[in-house]
Parts: sequence; C-alpha cells; structure tokens
Amino acid sequence: MDEELTLTVTQRPAGLDDRRGIVRLHPDVMAALEINAGDPVRLEGTRVTAALAAKAQPGASREFLYADDLTLGNLGLRDGGRVGIARQPAVAARRVSLAGAADVVALISPEMLRLALLGKVVSRGDNVSLRPQDVLPPAGLRPPGLDVGRSLRNRLGYQWTTALLTVTDVAESDGAVITMDTVVGWQDGPVSSPVPGPAARQEAPAATDPEVPPPSLDDLPGLRPQAKELEELLDLGFNHREVLARLGTTVSLGVLISGPAGSGKSALVRAVAAQVDARVVQVWAPELAALTNTAAAARLRELTRDARDDGPTVLLFSDVDALAPRDEPGPISIVFRQVLEETLRAGVAVVATTSRPESLDTSLRAPDLLAVQLAVPLPDTALRREQLGVLTRGMRLAEDVRLDDIAGRTPGFVAADLGALAREAGVRAALRQKEAEDPAVTMADFEAALDVVRPTSMADSTLEVAAVTLDDVGDMAEVKQTLTESVLWPLNYPDTFARLGVSPPRGVLLYGPPGCGKTYLVKAIAGTGKANVLSVKGAELLTKWVGESERAVRELFRRAREAAPTLVFLDEVDALAPTRGQASDGGTTDRVVAALLTELDGVEDLRNVVVIGATNRPDLIDPALLRPGRLERLVYVPPPDAEARAAILSASAKAVPLDESVDLTKLGAELEGFSAADCAALIRESALAAMRDSLEATTVTAANVATARKRVRASLDPTQVAWLEAYASTHQP
Repeated sequence: MDEELTLTVTQRPAGLDDRRGIVRLHPDVMAALEINAGDPVRLEGTRVTAALAAKAQPGASREFLYADDLTLGNLGLRDGGRVGIARQPAVAARRVSLAGAADVVALISPEMLRLALLGKVVSRGDNVSLRPQDVLPPAGLRPPGLDVGRSLRNRLGYQWTTALLTVTDVAESDGAVITMDTVVGWQDGPVSSPVPGPAARQEAPAATDPEVPPPSLDDLPGLRPQAKELEELLDLGFNHREVLARLGTTVSLGVLISGPAGSGKSALVRAVAAQVDARVVQVWAPELAALTNTAAAARLRELTRDARDDGPTVLLFSDVDALAPRDEPGPISIVFRQVLEETLRAGVAVVATTSRPESLDTSLRAPDLLAVQLAVPLPDTALRREQLGVLTRGMRLAEDVRLDDIAGRTPGFVAADLGALAREAGVRAALRQKEAEDPAVTMADFEAALDVVRPTSMADSTLEVAAVTLDDVGDMAEVKQTLTESVLWPLNYPDTFARLGVSPPRGVLLYGPPGCGKTYLVKAIAGTGKANVLSVKGAELLTKWVGESERAVRELFRRAREAAPTLVFLDEVDALAPTRGQASDGGTTDRVVAALLTELDGVEDLRNVVVIGATNRPDLIDPALLRPGRLERLVYVPPPDAEARAAILSASAKAVPLDESVDLTKLGAELEGFSAADCAALIRESALAAMRDSLEATTVTAANVATARKRVRASLDPTQVAWLEAYASTHQP
C-alpha cells in the first residue's frame, strides 16, 4: 500500500491555480509520497476527495498542505484541520455526470463542459469549477489553439469564474481523471460523445438543447434595434419568398453579429427565431476547430444536412472566429466557407457571432455569405440602468438600493456581467439573512459584489484599482486640478464637451523625477473617476516577433474601446515610443510608434478613452506622440517642497498612531531632497522602528522617526531635477 502522511491543511493565498483542483506541497513531502507535479493524490478529511499535486512556493512548511476554498469544502474542512494524503492511481474516468445552475446547464454544452474539465480529478459529491486545469502537465492533454476560458466567458460572462458544479456520478473509482475519452454530461440531460478517433468524432451530436425556452425580447433591453432588423430579415426569407420571386430578387440569410463577450448575441438570435417560429441549431465553433480536419468537415456537413430537412431553421455558430481565423486559415476554413454557401442557397439562415471581428476571415463577409452585419454595442449608463431593472425585477430590494448609482459605477459591464453582479449581491444577502422571514438585498450587498465582480472586457486588466482618490494625494494642488480637467472631465462629462462643440483632450503625459508620485496619481485618478483602467508597462508590448508588438498595441486599444469609459495607463512610455529612426532593433519600435500614433489619432474614433503616459525622460519620446490630438497635455510632477512633504507625510501617516512629539510640519521642512516615495518610506520605517523597540508599542515617537531617518536616504538626483525643471519651463504654458 502507498505511504500515507498526515498534514495540516490551510487555505493558500489567491493564485493562478485557484479552483482548478490543485493542492500544493513541500518538495520533500512530494518526494516522500513518490509523486511528481501533476500526479493525483487522495485526500481524507471529514470527506474523501482527490486533487492534483504541485510544488508549494519557496518558504512553505513541510507540515502544511496548501489548498484553495473549493478543495477545503470538498474535504469538509472549511476552517482547516488535519488531512491524510496518499498517492492516487491515475485512472481515466469513463463517464462523469454533473449538476449545476439552470442557466449554466442551458448555455454550456457537454462538449464544452468536457474541455473545461480536462485533466481534473473528480469524485462523487465534489464541487468543481469551470476554470480549466491548464496549470500543470501533461501539456498535450488539451487540443492546441483552444482557448476554453474565452469561450466560457463569451457564454456566461463573469459568472464562468464563479460557477460551481456538483459531480453526481463517476463511472469509475472516485478520484478518476477526465480525459478526451471521458463521456461527460449533465445529470438527466445530454452527454458528450467519446472521441477516441475520427470515426467517433464524426458521430458527435450538435451542441443544442431544444428544451431550453428562448428568452423574450423584453428581457434584452438595448438590443431592440438589432432584433427588429434581424426579425425583418428572417421573416422575409422564411415566410415571404413569393414576394421576392415576383420582384425578381433573392435575400441572403447570412448574418454576422459582433459585440463584446456576454452582451447577449446568442440570446438575441434565439429570441428572434422564436418570434418567426424558426428552429435554432447552435454550434460552438471552437468545438469543431478542436477536431481533426476530416472529422470537423463531416460534422459540418451533417449539421447543415439536418438543418435543411426540418423547416425554417437558423444555424447559429458561436465564436466563429475560432473556425475561420483571419491570420492562420486552415483546411477547415475552406470547408466552412463551402458549406456556408451551400447552406444559404438551400434557404437556411446562418448566423455567426464573434467578440473579435478583427480576427475573423474577411472573405466570410462577401455579399453571398455573411452579407448582413449587426453590432451589439457596449451599454451606456442609461442602458445599464434598464438592464439592472430587468435583472432585479424578481428580487426583493431594500429601500436603500439605488440602481442609478450602480449603473454609474459599472462602466464596461455587459448584460452577463450585470447578471453576475445581481446574483452575487443576492447570494451575499442570503448568507446574511438565513433565518430572516422577510430577507431583502441591500445596497451594502451590491457594494460588496462590486468589489469582486469585474467586467468581462477587463478580464485581463493588469492594474488593480486602489482604494485611494485624489484627496489622498498630499499637496500637488495644481497637478491634481490639471489632471481633473484633462482626464476626469472627458470621462465623466462627455455630454458637456459635445454641447460646447469641442473635443476633449485625448491624452496626458506625466513626467518628473522618479518617486514623485506619477503612478500613485494614476491610481488615485482611477479611484476617483468611474472608469475602467488598463495598465501596461512600455517594454511589455515589445517582442522580437515581427508584427506581434503592433498587434499588442491594437489589442490594447480594442479592449479600451470595448470597456469605455476607459483610462489607458502607459508606464515608462519612453521605452514604448522612442524617437523614430534611432533604434537598432530592425524597426520594431518604429512600427510600434506608428501603430500607437494611428490608434491615438487615426481614422477610428477613440471615444471615451483617455491615455496617460508616464516617464522620467520626456526627451526620449517621439515628438509626434506629443502633438495635439495625442498626448497633448504635458504635466510636470515636481519634487515636493517643504509644504508638500509635510502634506505627503500626513497622508502617509493617516493610519499610523503618531505620538504628540512628532511634528510633521517641522519634519517636512528638514527632508530636503526627499521624494514622495522617500517620505512614505520614512513613515513605514518609523513604524518598524517602534516595533523593534517593543512589539507592544501603541504609538510612533519622535525617537522612532529619528532612527528611521538614519536608514532612509534622499533619492532625488539634483542634476536630473534641474534638467526636468528646465524642460518643463520650455514645454509647458
């Protein structure tokens, strides 16, 4: 029998492998169990479950097993405890059944479900998440080029990261691994087909669920113009062909619907099809793309043949860019185009949806293919208010709930995100009021939900918005006023600019000595304005591959447009946009500068998007980037003077209990050459000095501050400061 150890289980900090069925162990523990990273292990707490083993972070204890909240729940040890661990034989699951929320079951096909759960170890009664296990080997388990997370996000919005499923049956021993040969399905519902070879793949059924009732158009506010246009087209093509024949013309029933993930594209098609009494056959395009070319072609022809034989039918391809990519079209793209043309000639409507229209093969937009193009826009504040009204009409809301305020605080949210927000608020209200006779959802529940639910369009944002505002920034009154006018006014009051007939500033460049608060100012602006934030360091966009850097710039601004109103922060912008013609990298930075200039002031309008660049060396930036219409406002962030240093010290010490002997005004006057970062570091070091004196200390004294001053030195370079002040005197009004 394999050796079994007993460890103390503890919840690890949030990380990339959360809710992916992974536990982390000290390397010595893994060696004792004779297991490697990615091997399954048997865990026994109050319940018995299984998970995948991985190495813990450096400094981890040999006595602990580090697990996430999902694994702790499966162990029945929400508050931690002792757990037995042993090596688990790697057995492939033959058949797995799951149960989940009704909306998840309706939107996620068994094929997509299997791809999301690939590589996970499951046991009866366990909870599992939809987050794919793409952290540990084997790397070849998942079909190449398949982004399951993006497809799940397109279907469910933010809910895909929080939805939990229950394993109701495993047709093997508990602790079996889900593979591509596993038949995965919903309890008492459709199942996926095993795919051991091309023959079985050809027989796989379409990802449809005809029993799911279609949504009503009343439940889709903001999509009525698109619904009316699509309904007129389908009604004409299905029910009034004789009129077209008398006029000597035909109609193409090929439609491309583009819009942000989770905005309701597929729901729109199902609702309109119900209005014209048409059947919908929905196909998940990434599922076809994951098959071999032969199997995918056979599957396509089978789907279209069935659609032609059963009355008015809409063939709906979700995420069609996975099947016909623009940059790397393969044999299946050619077959898809041929099948699409034949299907439309047979009188079947074909509707394709995508959240990335720029990645779709442009040949599909030919007049005889996807000739009609509809766009689902990102909802504005008024539309989000209407959507919230629809989503919460079945909820009992307390009197303090202000949907107008919630709508104003959710820029970038689509319908699916707002639905996830309402559900999260409802769950929090239920947890608080389990015993209440008349429970209600309060504004506090929505406030808590806003802290965890992020808009789908911002899933890859690199900047966490801090809980600070411009009021927390010490001094800098002139700089804060300039930033308010240049950044916050365009984002919060676009109607005022339109009424006065002027265009708001497109961008701002912050420059100044290191450590003087440029990045902190951006975080404060993000906390003050009701806007999404995208942050990237200049060097992060540069790669050695030809065309990839420019693509990264285009993708950054595409996401910014989708999530508008958006603040784009380019840190160290001198590395991204140096003066052209002086680089020795084969022209990469020159092309990146050209792409950046085009995005900032090109043909495509950059509405409700403000760009902030930050640098210590404004002289290295290409001059074209600083002209009007681009980063037109240059804002010098100077080193703090005595008064400013006192204000910064006061802001930094807001939560620090200072003794009456500490005079921040006098201290600020003595810190000549200190930057804002130095002042903040001095306060931190003073608190540490107090702790060194006594761990029971309740205040920070002047003696602690004096000790800290011996450790913290001024970091400002007088030569650099003098040069930047000279630059500011010639480049700012």
